[in-house]
Amino acid sequence: MEIRAGIELPARREDIELHTVDGLTLVGELALPESTQPVATIVALHPLTTHGGFMDSHIIRKAAARLPALADIAVLRFNFRGATSPRGRSEGEFGNGVDEQHDLAAAMAFVAERGLPDPWLVGWSFGTEVTLKYGLRHPIVGGILLSPPLHRTTEPELAAWAGSGRRLVAIIPELDDYLRPAEAAERFAIVPEVEFVAVEDGKHLWVGEAQTYRVLSEITARVNPAAVPLPTEWPLPT
Repeated sequence: MEIRAGIELPARREDIELHTVDGLTLVGELALPESTQPVATIVALHPLTTHGGFMDSHIIRKAAARLPALADIAVLRFNFRGATSPRGRSEGEFGNGVDEQHDLAAAMAFVAERGLPDPWLVGWSFGTEVTLKYGLRHPIVGGILLSPPLHRTTEPELAAWAGSGRRLVAIIPELDDYLRPAEAAERFAIVPEVEFVAVEDGKHLWVGEAQTYRVLSEITARVNPAAVPLPTEWPLPT
């Protein structure tokens, strides 16, 4: 079977709740490898709530559908405050990239409570802002940025990643709506160790299987490099 958009590979999936310090309950899902322990963890932070972003935004949904089986990666995804998906609605209202710091903190508390290994933040669009602004407060290996617009992140917040000891990967679509590779290279120059990936023909929403595969491969190459290249057929050859 060819692995395509609607395929959900085997995993241990659990509906979970996160509880924020300001009293909200957020809904989400934890996906784990079906029969082994994860080698690393992704905490996925979705695009802008007020523009339709949620835990099922397609790259995040496909990461949870594929990477536990293909790469032994645990995937924690959840709805930011005020976001709704088939899993349910997280309490509260959109926090304009400020109150979402508490949502990230609740997710990281869950990661610690469950003993999930080697957590990485994977933000997409608005999720990259939450990663950059608040990620360094938490014990993460690094942050992976998909289509970062750099609208809310200040220059000092970005510069703080320089010399932090945390890895930072910026995956920039060539045809992005907000920040294209040339400008992105200038903006990220204040973090000399950033791993900069310009994706030819890429677009902000990463539509299509070719772009999905590229993004998931770039993520896996950092989080569990032993698992690349990602298979394109299931079941895996024995």
